[in-house]
Amino acid sequence: MSETNIRQLIDERPISGLQLRVVLGCFALNMLDGFDVLAIAFTAPTISQEWQLTPYVLGIIFSSGLIGMTLGAAFIAPYTDVIGRRAMILLSLLAIAISMAVTGMTDNAVEMIAMRVITGLGIGSILASLTSLTAEYTPARKRSLMVGFMQVGYPLGATVGGFAAVWLIEYSGWSAVFYFGSALSFAAAFLAYLFLPESLEFLSSRQPRNAQARINRILTRMEWPQLETMPAAPAVAAKPSVTSILTPDYRNWTLLLWCGFFMAFLTLYFLFSWVPKITVDAGLPVDKGIYIGTALNFGAFLGGSILGYLSDRFGVRPLIIWFFTGGVVFMLAFGFSPPEVGLLLILAFLLGFCVLGGFVGFYISAACLYHTEIRTTGVGWSIGAGRTGAIIGPYLGGVLINMGYSTSVNFIVFAVPLVLACVAIYLLRAPQLEPTGIRN
Repeated sequence: MSETNIRQLIDERPISGLQLRVVLGCFALNMLDGFDVLAIAFTAPTISQEWQLTPYVLGIIFSSGLIGMTLGAAFIAPYTDVIGRRAMILLSLLAIAISMAVTGMTDNAVEMIAMRVITGLGIGSILASLTSLTAEYTPARKRSLMVGFMQVGYPLGATVGGFAAVWLIEYSGWSAVFYFGSALSFAAAFLAYLFLPESLEFLSSRQPRNAQARINRILTRMEWPQLETMPAAPAVAAKPSVTSILTPDYRNWTLLLWCGFFMAFLTLYFLFSWVPKITVDAGLPVDKGIYIGTALNFGAFLGGSILGYLSDRFGVRPLIIWFFTGGVVFMLAFGFSPPEVGLLLILAFLLGFCVLGGFVGFYISAACLYHTEIRTTGVGWSIGAGRTGAIIGPYLGGVLINMGYSTSVNFIVFAVPLVLACVAIYLLRAPQLEPTGIRN
């Protein structure tokens, strides 16, 4: 079998137990990433009070992890197309585990910023690998659903993490949240080492040492036919480069995708970072602020799941537009609402449903647009370009709050990028993003 035949075999055969376990494993690892990223948002009210931090400094702390994620996604993740998805996932998990443990030991903002950058490097590196591995173990007819499902592990991890954070902070202080995340990351690295396979398409196209034997071991676990001969190896393995996704065939799609990611990240990470703190500053107790942030993430989990399910039938482009339109409406509603817990819980849920639900569509788009040899490079650079928005969002929110602008003004400002993201995805007319029937 050649790499094309392996892809054809995956597309034509029923989904095996191993394929489902790979998707579920990537989902679980993405849950862990969601907890690790938003641990700072859940601990921010307590850290801010203990260290007497201004909103400006807190905004820098929020953005520091996102700077690391941007650098990791843009400059480290592309090497996944050289060393393999599995190796990058394992290395990233170890970096996350060590840096989370050290974060719990910090006692000032400078140390916290440095450790959040390192944690971000690991998370930015792993996200693109999880997306590629999920896409490459999934038949084309289910790819949007499975990639969407994997991505909603992120807000679900943040949801579970929010409840865990309330208990951990109450009984053990904010450092316990980071120690808990570190322990989970070490455990995840050990389990991934034991059970997570390499991508069949990567092994076939890149042909690292013992590629055929590794492919056949995986095929045996799937109860599929063995590979008798390897396809001709590429003369020289191409090094990861952004130029490979800026060729004439991909350039317009790539730039529009980057624009959409940037705008969506800008709003999304303002919400993830500041919603718990904004609600506490409005007079609600710390635990209620965390619960409202948790409702935001639970809505995101359901929204992303539904978009992934519907995207094969209706196409991902129109769904992103509809979800983000709802996001604009609920951004304005949340910004002008009084500080009543029940109302804010409902609005936060709907806000997460629409904003992160639509955002998952950009990950699906990135996974579908690019071919195997450049998929993680394409996904990684898209995430990296978007993460610049994730850096600016929390920082800009802190600046606006520090300048005395009201919550309503902040939410009006951050509703605008959702409109611009809709324009970008509307203009991205690629056949890979059409409904499955039309695409085929």
